[in-house]
Amino acid sequence: MIDTKVRFAPSPTGPLHIGGARSALFNWLFARHYGGKFVVRIEDTDLDRSSRASEDDILSSLRWLGLDWDEGINVGGGNGPYRQTERLEIYSRYAAQLLENGLAYRCYCSEEELAAQREAQLAAGELVRYTGRCRDLSPEDCARLEAGGRKPVLRFKVPADKIITVRDIVRGAVNFDCAGIGDFIIIKSDGIPTYNFAVVADDHLMGINHVIRAEEHLSNTPLQVLLYEALGWDVPEFAHVSLILGKDRSKMSKRHGATSIEQYRELGYLPEALVNFLALLGWSPGTEEEVFTLDQIKEQFSLERVSKSPAVFDLEKLNWLNGNYIRHSSVERLAELAIPFLRKAGYLPDVLDDSVREKVRLIVVAVRERLEYMAQINDFADVFFNDPGYDNSEAQGILTQEQVPAVIKALRDKLVGYVDDLDEDGARALLKKLPKELGIGGKKVYQPLRVALTGKLSGPDLHHLLPVLGAPKVIVRLEKALAAVG
Repeated sequence: MIDTKVRFAPSPTGPLHIGGARSALFNWLFARHYGGKFVVRIEDTDLDRSSRASEDDILSSLRWLGLDWDEGINVGGGNGPYRQTERLEIYSRYAAQLLENGLAYRCYCSEEELAAQREAQLAAGELVRYTGRCRDLSPEDCARLEAGGRKPVLRFKVPADKIITVRDIVRGAVNFDCAGIGDFIIIKSDGIPTYNFAVVADDHLMGINHVIRAEEHLSNTPLQVLLYEALGWDVPEFAHVSLILGKDRSKMSKRHGATSIEQYRELGYLPEALVNFLALLGWSPGTEEEVFTLDQIKEQFSLERVSKSPAVFDLEKLNWLNGNYIRHSSVERLAELAIPFLRKAGYLPDVLDDSVREKVRLIVVAVRERLEYMAQINDFADVFFNDPGYDNSEAQGILTQEQVPAVIKALRDKLVGYVDDLDEDGARALLKKLPKELGIGGKKVYQPLRVALTGKLSGPDLHHLLPVLGAPKVIVRLEKALAAVG
């Protein structure tokens, strides 16, 4: 494929949604697979809801996911500006062309008149659409209405008796009857273009030849095809990607999990895991494999393997994937990601010295097998920072076993005067000797020691726990447990 060019054009009315991120990823993968260009531009004509803060969030989320762009906002290129509100003169010029060629007209219908028209159509069981009431107004009619304070919109003249066939790469041929469309607005009364008009002008002028977007935009496609044809422009190829549903097959919402990329970032998900997960929402590699790097997905990606069926957002699968990536990431990287969570929970000071950083590193080593995302580190952190309590019945049941005092004293005596750093290998070797020396089974040794040191029956392996606490603190906790045993 030659000169492939695609785009992602979000509206900055909120953070980057999971669905938007999936669309951006598919466009990026398609461009990179075929050696083409990926454009990012901003559709900010919703003046009431658009904000630069949302724009910054979207761009930051794209970069965090590892998606770069060749042209567009904050990058530049020869087809700017890349915000729609900075392109109003361009839209005005092409709207005037349609008006001059008799392909558009001024409409002066008020909101009240349009509402009455809709109610009459519904009452009659008719398809709701604009009837073309202002299609044939004379210049004198227009002047009279404007003198009366009416501000017109500009409507496109939809041809009658025409079937529009959209040849969608994902869905095949889809037919639309113009009889069901009605003349649609291309420029609002305040001079701002509607989505369908602006997107056509932008895609054409920026050289976009493949439009990959969500299925919800399929109904917009016939309107856009009509505009391409009316302006004498080549129609790009379309590919409409399936919806993302929750596991209950309803439209994805907050009850199915976080809905924005920023929320997952704040929870400590890894970007490569999220990219892997998003790629599998509607695309299949054709194998049973589920773990891919971005480069591997890029090499295998094609629209022919994108499914027509809705994709199911499975949070459990995302967590499994992210946990896999955590276990294959460096301890140093995970420790840096863990610090903000531990600090927010009050476990760490604002300024960290080398000893504290090493403690965080050892904590990560101890719990990483249990983590699905990094925010969960606080679920396990209390045993490393807070002295245990033994007031629960399970802990008391363990500590009252007859062998417990001997077990606790044996470990305490081995650690008294311990001058070397207690590393993982040393702790493992030390603990391994205890059952044999005491002549007691491993469970009757290790379970009481866990309870003595943490107050819990489960948690990090003891050979991980001891190096984090250090010999002096371990001895203090053992002494506390002995006092509790009596």
